[in-house]
Amino acid sequence: MSEWVIDPVALPTVPVAGGRKFPVRRIFCVGRNYAAHAREMGADPDREPPFFFTKPADAVISSDRVPYPTATRALHFEMELVVAIGREAQSVAATQALDHVYGYAAGVDLTRRDLQDEAKSLRRPWDMSKGFDASAPIGPITPIAVSGHPSHGKITLSVDGVIKQSGHLADMIWPVPDIIVFLSKLVTLMPGDLIFTGTPDGVGAVERGSRIHGSVEGVGAVSFELV
Repeated sequence: MSEWVIDPVALPTVPVAGGRKFPVRRIFCVGRNYAAHAREMGADPDREPPFFFTKPADAVISSDRVPYPTATRALHFEMELVVAIGREAQSVAATQALDHVYGYAAGVDLTRRDLQDEAKSLRRPWDMSKGFDASAPIGPITPIAVSGHPSHGKITLSVDGVIKQSGHLADMIWPVPDIIVFLSKLVTLMPGDLIFTGTPDGVGAVERGSRIHGSVEGVGAVSFELV
């Protein structure tokens, strides 16, 4: 007789450039980490410390076909640099933060904007607007041995060939080392954790049949169709 009362769920993974797999433990996301995006969402980037929300590990999807979610009429894209943690990090110093990174990827934080707006107005959690099935499309992870630690590359997203988002990693309010420092004081980061680091301005709605392509210079790309 099996020790399990139900069959264990398969471990979520993300492909690594070169053919291996990265096991996903948790997904953390940084909110409003580009000044122009913070302003387009009605916030003041000069007064806010970083804040975080989460997605379940199995929200990741590495496929060229991503299902359009139920319960929304306003699905928005948010293009992001994703950090893959490779070493345990607890209350780390800024000078050591990057030592805990395994690699980087290009990812999209899909958002049910109508549900998020309602949650904000009622001061309720964002879980159902951010953490739904297949809400974290992601490209292959590029190890730091190949990418280094990108800090000034271009980050872009197009819908059906039309550029919608175009920014630079240098525009982050809180760059990757700062994000790791802040987050590692709140939780112990572990190998397998992913951090979506925020999005430039230009976010917007997409429909079924839209073809989305995002890239982070020096890191890689993510590309999919909403079905």
